[in-house]
Amino acid sequence: MNQYLIPANSKKGKLIFGMFTKFDIILLSIGIVVTLLLLIIIGPENLTVAIICLSPLLISGFLVIPIPNYHNVLTVIKEMIDFFYGRRNYKWKGWCYKDEFK
Repeated sequence: MNQYLIPANSKKGKLIFGMFTKFDIILLSIGIVVTLLLLIIIGPENLTVAIICLSPLLISGFLVIPIPNYHNVLTVIKEMIDFFYGRRNYKWKGWCYKDEFK
């Protein structure tokens, strides 16, 4: 009779290290590789150039950093874009929902 099981941490087991998706790891890896290439090629000699060289790592790290209630900033950005430019009617069916009419 209308008993629902709340999936509080059901998705956490599917994540790498309990907090990253495959896309997050790929994005962070690309940021690291681009940063290393920039540091090797440019060889920064002042602070401004060093910040420019480190910016791919900082941006990709900011996008995948875990924050409370969402697994990363990239998810928040995707959800904001989906909310403002996508559909606004969300259909949800419970995790252990029992169809009474089937």
